Amino acid sequence: MNRITLSIALLFFIILLLNAPFFSSDTETPQSTDTNEAWIPNYQAKNMQSKLFDKKGDINHMEFATKMEHYDMLGFTLFSDPEYTIYTEKSEQPWKINAIEGTLYGDDRIELEQNVKITSLNEEDFIQTIETSYIEVDLTNKTVSSDQAVKIFGRDYVIASNGFHANLLTRKIELIDHVQTTYTRN
Repeated sequence: MNRITLSIALLFFIILLLNAPFFSSDTETPQSTDTNEAWIPNYQAKNMQSKLFDKKGDINHMEFATKMEHYDMLGFTLFSDPEYTIYTEKSEQPWKINAIEGTLYGDDRIELEQNVKITSLNEEDFIQTIETSYIEVDLTNKTVSSDQAVKIFGRDYVIASNGFHANLLTRKIELIDHVQTTYTRN
């Protein structure tokens, strides 16, 4: 080997040693991901109460929850022990909906889970109470639906079904899969 070849090889080896930390370093540096930040609530509330009014100034619905967490990046709000009171018209009595857990989405849709109970506050209504483990409520159209087992209680009857659709404005209920109706005499 001549001197020029040896000098070039030595220079190449020195450059390689100087850049070795660059080549051996991890190309993936740990970064704070949006996923981790998404699961941190933007705001929280305890014993939260709110009222929403329509364009005419009439009350549309009220809500209460023992705990509320809003996740802006994920697009939903979680509730513990939610209670919704949904008004249909000024002359009509509202409906009250309770559950153990609830999730409100940006499209005014609520999913309520565990011990869900819908109660008519009008004692003269044909349907007094509906009980199920899951419902989906559309606050805009004031409709309620479930694909889970449901019991519907009236003054003199109990209806069992596997799911239902209800319009709170018209007070009409459609059973998906009727199981049994039991009539009682008082």
